[in-house]
Amino acid sequence: MLCRAPLLFLLLLGSLRASGAESSPHLPAPKDVVIYSYNFHSLLRWSPVEVDRGLVLYTVNYKTGAFNKWDEMNCTRITHTECSLPWSLKERRWTLVLRVRAELGQVTSDWVETDPFVAERNTIIGPPKVNSVTVSSDSLLISVTPPFGSEAGYSLQYHVSYWENATSSVKKETKTSNTLFKIRNLKELTLYCFRIQVELVAYPEFQLLGLQSVPECYRTTVSEASRVGYIVLIFLLVLVSVNLVAVGLLFLWRYHKKIKYWSQPPLQIPSHFEEYLKDPNMPGLEVLHSVAEDDPDTSPVVFCGEGSQACGGSLAGQAHSRSISSDSDIT
Repeated sequence: MLCRAPLLFLLLLGSLRASGAESSPHLPAPKDVVIYSYNFHSLLRWSPVEVDRGLVLYTVNYKTGAFNKWDEMNCTRITHTECSLPWSLKERRWTLVLRVRAELGQVTSDWVETDPFVAERNTIIGPPKVNSVTVSSDSLLISVTPPFGSEAGYSLQYHVSYWENATSSVKKETKTSNTLFKIRNLKELTLYCFRIQVELVAYPEFQLLGLQSVPECYRTTVSEASRVGYIVLIFLLVLVSVNLVAVGLLFLWRYHKKIKYWSQPPLQIPSHFEEYLKDPNMPGLEVLHSVAEDDPDTSPVVFCGEGSQACGGSLAGQAHSRSISSDSDIT
């Protein structure tokens, strides 16, 4: 009986372990496990595990390519679904593999491993920050800040693409390693846009190209020589305009009589007299004669051309007859 007691104890312990191992698959494993790295700031992310009740915790382990041994990180039994890599794992050339599992009490899920991660190859390099842009007549002086700090063995190249106007498809490119550089040979008073992209150079056979910046547009100014030329041109235009106005006024003053004569409409015979002259037998003039006879004070209207002696004699005769009639009325 005493010999059977340890055997029963071992059988009971084995059954408990077996029951615990069988309960593990009942907790789903995390999904969408991925290492997100931007400008060498890396973290592990995953989707939360949904359960009916209880608080799910997560544990993260890591191993390097040099040592095939899983170690704990600063993310053991945490509640949130992301874990930042510690500074001890910030070496850009190390190969890292991470794994995460879910835990609910004594029940755990399966481990989910990531693909091998090398920061200098898998990180996303963001665009540089544009600090200032100094505009001149033929250039743009640009100052930028790199997206991350420098480190021994690495260098940065800035790819600058620029184009004329906001809709132009013809782009030019230049490359520099300085954070203060100039885009030269630009046109005056022209709108230029540019974008900057960082390239990480680790060694001659490896380069990592980053994201492009948002386009920024600036208009070049006018040079001093062009400014003086514009001033002289404006002065000449004003001088010519003043001279033209003066000549116009002098012409009007000198030839104002002729202009007045030309601007007056020509004299024309009234239409009813013109019709009578064309046809003397018209009865319209008889009505005028009858009106004149009924009203002796009414003087007939006679139209005469210049130099017509007959018309002058007729007018004199009419005046003489009117004077005699007036004398007779007085006596």
